[in-house]
Amino acid sequence: MKYFVVDAFAEKVFEGNPAGICIMNKWILDELMQKIAIENNLSETAFAVKEGDHYRLSWFTPGGEINLCGHATLAAAFIILNYYEKRLDTVKFNTISGELTVTKQDDLYELDFPAVPSEEISVTDQMIKALGIVPKETYLNRDLVFILESEEEVRNVSPDFAKLEALPEGVGVSVTAQGSEFDFVSRAFFPKLKVNEDPVTGSLHCSLVPLWAKRLEKQELVARQLSNRGGTLYCKHEDTRVKMAGKAVLYSIAEINIGI
Repeated sequence: MKYFVVDAFAEKVFEGNPAGICIMNKWILDELMQKIAIENNLSETAFAVKEGDHYRLSWFTPGGEINLCGHATLAAAFIILNYYEKRLDTVKFNTISGELTVTKQDDLYELDFPAVPSEEISVTDQMIKALGIVPKETYLNRDLVFILESEEEVRNVSPDFAKLEALPEGVGVSVTAQGSEFDFVSRAFFPKLKVNEDPVTGSLHCSLVPLWAKRLEKQELVARQLSNRGGTLYCKHEDTRVKMAGKAVLYSIAEINIGI
């Protein structure tokens, strides 16, 4: 099958978050998709099949299937709109998180995702030991969200990944703070999914955007994820939805040979 690698939320190759994309004629077994994701060894491999006017989309990490992924959705839309459906500027995906839409606007791709509410919780000694720093506030949704004092603390935090993986709460762990050049900054860690640090995490911003929109009293925000690769997201908070736009760059086109 055809296999693409796209750097999402990136201005040029080797930035943003790389995702593997497989656009298929029909579904293959989940077990086989999982093996492909492990072999690709990227934080995410997305699989899509056209069903009527929509595409059904699934996301697999090396550690298992996940319920929502922003950068791989952007990457899948980039491939579909530039290589499969060139006459379109919008693609709709059916996923386990509902219908997701990506719209091409010049060189930006805007994702329309559900806003994810967060519940404030008490920080534990186990969290502090895993993180290596005491957060100002702690929230829980699918992931743990730690609000830190400054952008510098976010940039310099050095968690213990084994201890993060042992935390009973959340799938992933993120740290965030108000930014200097950007409205807010963040980093994200997913050792439970065999991904220590994720370069740019769209799904994380489904919860961060509502949090920061409320704190900063503004509905349009520019966010920066401070991984080594880095990535910028242009975000809007619209009630129960979050819109995130970013650029994408093709890294490679290949063929996967799996003997079926």
